[in-house]
Amino acid sequence: MSTSTSSAAAPAPLGSGSGSGSGSSGSRPPLRVGLVGYGLAGSVFHAPLVAATEGLVLDTIVTANPERRDLARAEFPEVRFADSPEELWKRTPALDLIVIASPNKTHVPLATAALKAGIPVVVDKPLAATAAEAHALAALADRTGTFLSVFQNRRWDNDFLTLRRIIASGELGTVQRFESRFERWRPQLKGGWRESGAPEEVGGLLYDLGSHLVDQALVLFGPAVRVYAETDVRRPGAQTDDDTFIAVTHANGVRSHLYMSATTAQLGPRFRVLGSSAGFVKYGLDPQEAALREGRRPGQPDQPWGEEPEHCRGTVGSGESPLTGGGRPEPTVPGDYPAYYAAVAAALREGGPAPVTAQEAAQALAVLEAARRSSHEGTTITL
Repeated sequence: MSTSTSSAAAPAPLGSGSGSGSGSSGSRPPLRVGLVGYGLAGSVFHAPLVAATEGLVLDTIVTANPERRDLARAEFPEVRFADSPEELWKRTPALDLIVIASPNKTHVPLATAALKAGIPVVVDKPLAATAAEAHALAALADRTGTFLSVFQNRRWDNDFLTLRRIIASGELGTVQRFESRFERWRPQLKGGWRESGAPEEVGGLLYDLGSHLVDQALVLFGPAVRVYAETDVRRPGAQTDDDTFIAVTHANGVRSHLYMSATTAQLGPRFRVLGSSAGFVKYGLDPQEAALREGRRPGQPDQPWGEEPEHCRGTVGSGESPLTGGGRPEPTVPGDYPAYYAAVAAALREGGPAPVTAQEAAQALAVLEAARRSSHEGTTITL
């Protein structure tokens, strides 16, 4: 099983941020965070998780949208605003970290600007459109000695943490096949850049949900050596892929079958993992995203974070029953999205590795690029 390691030279520890506020760690003032973008990623994930992290404080949000400003101000009364990233750069002496949660096409230019200015940066997935761009950002972070990490929150999903524990225990034996799904039933288009067919937008499910699925597969089973994919545009009026399948062969022989779809009227299991001794099957999604969308926040009293009901547990074992399968219910490890920004804060304070590196993102992007080529050419791509 692979683990996250830093691909860049360790950045110099940040001794302090400017000002004071909630989230201070001991006697040290908190690290002040500027957030670029307050759409889905910024408002649902990054802003709440930053604000909930000891040692970090949400200082500035970049959005010119009045409605989004009102929403942000209602939850974070002391936050400041900027109309553009360029305005934010002028405040960088007072900021310790920039988080880029704007549309995909802006990730590379904004991350490049931050790194050239020597500002630590977190970029929402996908880091870039190509592995070459991701490698270039990693090299720039190396040259400038600047912290760079990619937000891959699904590494801290409850089902993924549970699966890692089961694999590490050896109960499955040698894993032979890994099936992983992010399926939805959304027959009507929602619009927006994520559904745009313009190449510069980096839209479609391959780069959206596929970024998570491929990253998880590589974390579990290591490098890919062959990729086969089928990408389809199913819904009337759709411009980019909304029903996609990727088959990945890993260097260790494991085969990963990854499904991402907005057109699935009957959802399959989130995970089905088959080993030489036993298998693991888990249905349903980690509850953290739904909780964040509903306004729940990590650390709220009397509301355990990331836990799910017992009836949602997956099963481990073997059996041949066509209706019930076999095995026993497996307790689910609570999901832990807050762990990502806790690791970011620790890396900035102590100079340690990023929780997710640009080089790891580049490896996943190489698989996504191969998947796109495989579907277009109707062939298997060797990496």
